[in-house]
Amino acid sequence: MKNQKIKKMVGVALLIALVVVMQALSGIIPPLGGFSISLVLIPIVLGSAVFGPAAGGVLGAAFGIIVYINCVTGADPGGAMVFQANPALCFLVVMGKGILAGVAAGFVYKLLHKVNPYVAMLCAAIVCPVVNTGAFVACMLLFFNDVLAAWANGADILGYVLTGLIVANFVPELIINVVFSPAGQRIAHVVNKK
Repeated sequence: MKNQKIKKMVGVALLIALVVVMQALSGIIPPLGGFSISLVLIPIVLGSAVFGPAAGGVLGAAFGIIVYINCVTGADPGGAMVFQANPALCFLVVMGKGILAGVAAGFVYKLLHKVNPYVAMLCAAIVCPVVNTGAFVACMLLFFNDVLAAWANGADILGYVLTGLIVANFVPELIINVVFSPAGQRIAHVVNKK
């Protein structure tokens, strides 16, 4: 029992380090076509599958903290606009979306794992970016409409959300997660076997 707890603590700590590094680098790497594509959801899905929904929430929180730091420091210019509009609400949004994405991926994996572990990982890999982007877009539309208008630069806000946030950002993240899911399941199988 003690070995299992240590294994889980070390595994989650390693994945937190990976999340921090990957998200910190995303603030340095120039965005592709004006949008940054986050690879950080991969270790969140993996951690939530291997160690459960609570670990997914912790990994999502680590993701949220780095996103918030990028908003505060201006490493993420769009995030800086959200921070300037309302720092407290910005914190709640970035933390909430990360935590919810990790927890949701963990529950989906847990629910489907006994049926088919590969399908469980695929569904968790889909749910994580859906929840992350869905929560973000919903919060932006509810609380930061002025920021969305500024991001749209005079274009229709809904059109911007669909093309800028969904097509240019969410779809690539979803594809990356789906492509990684079979490897993620192999990793989960090896880790859980020991």
